[in-house]
Amino acid sequence: MLGPLGHPLTHRRFAAVGAVLAALLPAASAEAESRTQPWTGTWATAQHASYDPGTSEVTVRIPVHVSAGGTSVRIRLTNEFTDQPVMIGHATAGRRAGGSSVSGPRDLTFGGKRAVTIPAHGQAASDGLRIPVAARSDLVVSLYFPGILTHVSQHWMGLQTVYWSPDGSGDHAGDADGGAFTRTDTTFPFLTGVDVRGGAARGSVVALGDSITDGAASTADANRRWPDYLATRLAACTSSAGVLNEGISGNRITARADGNPSALDRLERDVLPQPGARTVILFEGVNDLSWGGATGDQVIDGMKEIAHRAHARGLRMIGATVVPYRGWGDHWTEAKEADRQKVNAFVRDGGVFDGYADFDKAVRDPDDPTRYAAAFDSGDHLHPNDNGMKAFADAVDLAGLGVARDCPSARVRLTPYRPNLPTGHATEITATVTNSGSKPVTQVTTGLCLPHGWTAEAEGPTRTGSLAPGESSKVTWRVTPSAGTAWGPYDIGVRTSFRQGGRTRHDGDTMTADVTPVPSAVRPPYRTFATADGAQYAQNGDQFAIWAGGQDLAGWKDEKAALHVPDAVSASGSVTARLVEQTGSGPSAKAGIALADDLTAPEKGGYAVLTMSRSYGVEFMTDSDGDGKLDTWAGGGSSYHPAWLRLTRDGTAYTAYASADGATWQWIGTATVPSAAVGGLDAGMVASAVNLDHPGQTTTAVFDSFSTTD
Repeated sequence: MLGPLGHPLTHRRFAAVGAVLAALLPAASAEAESRTQPWTGTWATAQHASYDPGTSEVTVRIPVHVSAGGTSVRIRLTNEFTDQPVMIGHATAGRRAGGSSVSGPRDLTFGGKRAVTIPAHGQAASDGLRIPVAARSDLVVSLYFPGILTHVSQHWMGLQTVYWSPDGSGDHAGDADGGAFTRTDTTFPFLTGVDVRGGAARGSVVALGDSITDGAASTADANRRWPDYLATRLAACTSSAGVLNEGISGNRITARADGNPSALDRLERDVLPQPGARTVILFEGVNDLSWGGATGDQVIDGMKEIAHRAHARGLRMIGATVVPYRGWGDHWTEAKEADRQKVNAFVRDGGVFDGYADFDKAVRDPDDPTRYAAAFDSGDHLHPNDNGMKAFADAVDLAGLGVARDCPSARVRLTPYRPNLPTGHATEITATVTNSGSKPVTQVTTGLCLPHGWTAEAEGPTRTGSLAPGESSKVTWRVTPSAGTAWGPYDIGVRTSFRQGGRTRHDGDTMTADVTPVPSAVRPPYRTFATADGAQYAQNGDQFAIWAGGQDLAGWKDEKAALHVPDAVSASGSVTARLVEQTGSGPSAKAGIALADDLTAPEKGGYAVLTMSRSYGVEFMTDSDGDGKLDTWAGGGSSYHPAWLRLTRDGTAYTAYASADGATWQWIGTATVPSAAVGGLDAGMVASAVNLDHPGQTTTAVFDSFSTTD
C-alpha cells in the first residue's frame, strides 16, 4: 500500500467515463448478443497510471487467471490515463500452454475489424470470440502495437509476469510459441477486463479495495489474492459467479491522489458498469484511518454513500471490517484505533450493508486485537500473507453474496502456515474441517496429497460421522519427506469429501512446506573448517548448508565456517556458487564464496571473499598484505536471494561478479592479491554470523550450486 505520495511512475489525471461499455460495441454485435446469455465479468483490474515505454513495433502477452468459465470471451481495453490515442494492430486470445506460450491463439476483432484505435481517455471492447475457457484457468491476451508506442496505460501492481517482445520485433500476437517474448514486466497494460458467457456463472462479485485486495505481499504468479481464493470457493457452487478485483494500492474512500481516484470517484468506472455485476464487497478504510488523516465518521459517511449509490443501481452491498495495523510504521495510535473500532461497529451493525465479512476478526491476534496474528502477517503488520488472504476469503458468507447457488458448506484448511520439514524427521500437519453452512454435513473424510515417496501417519481417525453447523473436526498427520528429498518448497494438499443435501461434495486446500537441511556429513572432495563457534554442515547431493556463529569476517576478526575443496582453482580459474538463502541472523551476517592459498590458514596468502549480507548487499573483500585479514572492500547495493556469486583469478588479480539469474553478471570489483600462490588455491563456501553486536546469534546459509574451473 502506498503512502500519500503514491506510486513513483507519472500519474495522469483521472477522467470520469460517462458512457457505459455496451455503447462501445457494434450495433449488430450487441443485437446478436441480446438473444443469448448476457456477458459476465470473469477478470478485471483497475487501470490508474501511464508511462512512456520508449519503444516501437512491439507485442505484449498478458496471462490472466479467470474466475468463471464460459464458451465465449471478449476483452475490454482502456486508454484512460493519456491524452493520445493508441492503436492495437492485432489482438489474440487463447488458453495458456505454459509460460508465454499459447494453445491455439485466436484473432480478436473490434466491430468486425482486426485493428482498433482507442482515443485518448477512451475504452474499447472486442467482439465475442467463441473459445471454451474453464473456470480458474489461464487465458492469454496478446496485443500488437504498430509504429511507435508513445505510452502504456497500466495497472502497476499486477503480481503477474507479463511478456513483451523486443523493440522493433513486430507482430507476434498470433504466435503459439513464446520464444519472441524475451522481456518481462509485472504490470497489466491496457487490458482492464475479460468477460465470458455460456458458462455456469450468473453474475459477478466486484471487490472494491486497496493494496490488500490488489494482492500486496501475496505470492506473485500464484493467484493468491483474497479475491482469487473467493473465486475458488464460488467455482465449487452449482451456479457460480465471476470475481472482479478492483483493488488499487493506496486507495482511500475519503480522498484521492494523482492517478489514484477515491473509491467514491471510481464507482462509475470500476464497479457499477461491470458486466453481470450483482454484488459489491467494499474493503477499504485502513488507508484513510492510518495515514490519510480521515476520522471514523468521515469513513462511515463515505461507506454510506457508496452503499447508497450501489443500491440505487440494484447491486447488493457487503461491507468488510477494517483490519488491524498496529506495528505498520508509526501510523497506529490509540485515537486511530478507536476510529477503526467505530468504523467496524458500523460495518457490523450500522444497518446500511446487506451483509458483512469480518476480515478484522479473521486475522487479528486474539491476545492483542490491534495487531495481526503472526500466522497471517506478511511481516509488515498491514498486508496479510497468503494464509491471511485465504482467511479473508473464508470469512465471506457465500450465501450472503446472493449470486451463487448450492455451494459446499464444509471447508478444509491446513496448518501451520508454511511449516519447515527437516529432512529425515516427521513434522505435524493438521487439517481442520469446518461446517459453515446452516445444516449438518455427514460422512466427512479427509486425506493428504503428498509429493511422491513422502509418508504421513495420521494420529487419529480421518473420518467424522457428522458436523453440525459451525462445528469443526481436526486430523493431524506426522509427515516425513522421502530420503534424499532436495531442500526447498513443496506443495502439500488436502482433500475432504462429505455428504450435503443428499450428494457428495468436496473441498481442498494447499500449503507450501519447506524441506530444510539438518546437520549431516559432507563427502569428499569437500572438507570443513571453522574459526566461528557453532559451526555445522550438511550436504544433500549438490546442495550444501552451513551453520555458523562468529563475530566478524573482516579486519580484526576472521571467524567463519567454511566448506571447501583444496587446490580447486588454478592460476587462471574461477569459483561460482548460488546462495539460495541466509536466515536466522543479524543484518551484517555474511555468506558466499572464498579463495585462499589455504582456507584453513588465510595468513598463508591469496585470501579473498565474496559474500551477500542484508545490510550491505554484495561485499568483495581481499587481503592486500598477506597477513590473513581482509582489509579491502568493494560492493554495496541491495541484498537479494538467490544470488549467484563468482570469483575469477588471473594470477594475483581477482575479479568479483554477482548475478540474480546466473545469466547477466554485474562486475563488483577487481583487486590485486600479491600473496596469491602460483599454483592452485582452495575454493569454498563460507558463512559468518558477524554477531559482535548481536551476541549468540548464528546464521544458516544454503547453497544449491558450487563449481570451479581451471
